Amino acid sequence: MSRPRVVIVGGGFAGLTAAKALAKAPVDVVLVDRRNHHLFQPLLYQVATAGLSPGQIAQPIRSILRRQANATVLLDEVVRVDRARKQIHGRNAGAIPYDVLILATGATHAYFGHDEWSANAPGLKTLEDATAIRRRILEAFEHAELAADPVQREAFLTFVVIGAGPTGVEMAGSIAELARHTLAADFRNIDPRQARIILVEAGPRVLPAMPAKLSDAAKAGLERLGVDVRLNLAVTGCFADRVEVGADAIACRTIIWAAGVRASPVGAWLGGDIKLDRAGRVEVESDLSVHGYPEIFVVGDAAHVADKDGKQVPGIAPAAKQQGSYVASVIAARLAGAGHPEPFRYVDRGNLATIGRGEAVADLGRLQLKGTIAWWFWGMVHIFFLIDFHNRLSVMLDWIWSYVSFGRSARLITSGVSWSGDEPPPSKPDAG
Repeated sequence: MSRPRVVIVGGGFAGLTAAKALAKAPVDVVLVDRRNHHLFQPLLYQVATAGLSPGQIAQPIRSILRRQANATVLLDEVVRVDRARKQIHGRNAGAIPYDVLILATGATHAYFGHDEWSANAPGLKTLEDATAIRRRILEAFEHAELAADPVQREAFLTFVVIGAGPTGVEMAGSIAELARHTLAADFRNIDPRQARIILVEAGPRVLPAMPAKLSDAAKAGLERLGVDVRLNLAVTGCFADRVEVGADAIACRTIIWAAGVRASPVGAWLGGDIKLDRAGRVEVESDLSVHGYPEIFVVGDAAHVADKDGKQVPGIAPAAKQQGSYVASVIAARLAGAGHPEPFRYVDRGNLATIGRGEAVADLGRLQLKGTIAWWFWGMVHIFFLIDFHNRLSVMLDWIWSYVSFGRSARLITSGVSWSGDEPPPSKPDAG
């Protein structure tokens, strides 16, 4: 008699945790992902600002699961779920049958009805996003070095980050450090320390999910780094040469979007009768299954999961890992003929954000940290959660070296210079 087949779509925190938790269960696990690697997303901004290389925060999924005998990894893109036949359909593999399905496909950028902004204001969700943003940032300084027109030079040296959640705060602070310290002595025609880093937030404070005291500390830390924090301002347009904020226009050539996310197309795959929230997340049952389909689970950023107080569980790595582990336990309990499982309960272990070198905030419930001690705590937590010892050691060494030297070891533009906009490359100033 064949064993039940558990198909997992998505090799992020939730999907990979579920797969590993089923290692000793009497099931066959098939993990499908359109990318061949698991990504430690919380450190993506470090790749985007040249602090870490892509290989330090990602690892091949096959390598992670290579010793798990009941696990098969398929590199494919899922395009459809057939609930009636209990099949998913991959773009290359075709129909893949399942007995149990776990959808852990994450989220993408949300532009609040203005998807046309994405070309000029890229978000940060994948390694491709991070390396593309890194290229834009580094090329901006190169273009400024060549620009003869002071107005054009100033535009290249202006960086606008939209959204002041953890990603936006971390990006703005990291760009400021890159300009003020790492690149300070690298150019001759420009002074990178004169770069303007502007953080725009539609709400009244940065890091709105944190207590007001830590939010204020984060804002003060950003301002010490030279970041221009602008609150209560909604962006109305993103263009190749400017950002429009209300009636004002900010001339700039580098825009980074960190203002919102929407779920991957899980809802469309499952069908129109599945209830979704406003961000496209599937509203799941208390055991994280889909209403009416107990064999289908949705976890991570693709799911709308409410905690015991009815509030949305945050879309962060610890929550995703808890959901992946919980679903694996539900599957194991069903196979063992155990009773109905206890509802999923999210355990909030705290909220962290780094602002810059030696500057961070940490909300650990009753304990709230800021400054250097919070920064070291943030670093230890993030490095601890990296997949294997090699990655942890590599990141730790680079992290300590960057702290001591202000250096960033991944400042490579690897795909050639591409001039932005429709105008010709800026002319080089006269020597002398």
